[in-house]
Amino acid sequence: MNVEEARQICIAKKGVTEGFPFDETTLVIKVGGKIFALINLDNIPSINLKCDPERAIELRERYHDITPGYHMNKKHWNTLMLEGDLQDQLIADLIRHSYDLVLASLPGKVQQEVHGLPGK
Repeated sequence: MNVEEARQICIAKKGVTEGFPFDETTLVIKVGGKIFALINLDNIPSINLKCDPERAIELRERYHDITPGYHMNKKHWNTLMLEGDLQDQLIADLIRHSYDLVLASLPGKVQQEVHGLPGK
């Protein structure tokens, strides 16, 4: 999977924003104001994704191209090499997993806004 394909999967989700708040080579993708993906546009294309801690360890042990999150909390984040041996479907599933984890952590009112539902 290339960078643009990963970006398209991310921005197709509801309530997503993107920008470059840190530097011009790290695309930050958020839902409800919280980061769920960071895409490195530099020399070695990669994506940092939030992950359930137990699943994060399992994935690192199983796949050479998944490592502890670069510059992130290594318990909750993984870095995936986009142009490595990972199947596109696995990357897409892990993007969805990251999005779902971050969305579920948001206050109910923000979750409703993301889904376009009226507030209480």
